[in-house]
Amino acid sequence: MQTLKTLLSLLILSTNPLFAQQKQVCFSIDDLPVVNYGINTPEFHNQITDKLLSGLKKYDIQAIGFVNEGKMYDAKGKVIAFKKANLEKWLKYGMDLGNHTLFHKDFNNVDFSDYMAKILKGEKITKALLRKYNKEMKYFRHPFLHVGATKNRADSLENFLKKHNYITAPVTIDNEDYLFANAYQKALIKKDTVLAQTIGKDYISYMEQKIFYYEKMSHALFGRQIPQILLIHANLLNADYIQALAEIYTKNGYKFTSMDQTMADEAYKTPITKFGRCGISWLDRWAISQGKTGDFFKGDPETPKYVTDISNQR
Repeated sequence: MQTLKTLLSLLILSTNPLFAQQKQVCFSIDDLPVVNYGINTPEFHNQITDKLLSGLKKYDIQAIGFVNEGKMYDAKGKVIAFKKANLEKWLKYGMDLGNHTLFHKDFNNVDFSDYMAKILKGEKITKALLRKYNKEMKYFRHPFLHVGATKNRADSLENFLKKHNYITAPVTIDNEDYLFANAYQKALIKKDTVLAQTIGKDYISYMEQKIFYYEKMSHALFGRQIPQILLIHANLLNADYIQALAEIYTKNGYKFTSMDQTMADEAYKTPITKFGRCGISWLDRWAISQGKTGDFFKGDPETPKYVTDISNQR
């Protein structure tokens, strides 16, 4: 009788959402040191970096930042001290760093050998900083998420990365935060704080809908919630709203994990067999590779038109 009670208790616990396996997410942040909108003052760079890092630290998030080292040099090729100092702050706060190429060029549109050269030239400062903190450069993030329009081109890049001890850093929760960020910056330039707050509020709502959309896709492809990898950018919008963003993940039952922990999941060994010029989520890549079409992709949240319109204004 006791054995039966024990089995029943285990069954109840296993079907109760409160006791289900906790969802996980890795925060990955592109375009370090910062997206500067042409503003190169130390104060502006410090503001973005410090807000991002203090918010991440408050929620015990071990994020990984992907660096475009071309931003680190002045016109004479000399390293800009305050930009290097801000990059080092990521390591002081316990974060990780990865390579995002020297100048964020589009793999679809550049010569293969030039692209490879810019990967290696884009690791020098970051690798030296990582060594200082007893860490190593491990992950590479494709600009625009463009991995190669054909299998041959994608495989050639992947083989190059493996030869140089890089692991591709996928993205599963993709989004258009850059459109919101551009609109937000334009509102602040005009000192329209009401509009800026509206954009920020709608951004967080949009990002929560993205969580639900990619959860649905994860369950459809894997029958479970795989550890997700969120992509956002090192811009002022995310600096101001990083805590609100962390809060919606916490509210929806997520634990924050590192890239290493996330990549250990078997889902990330899922093969990709279909290629194209688009930069898309790995969940989309896996779905297309499995022959999913049409309705499978319905429900992807759209950026509000007013945000797109403001972002596109010259």
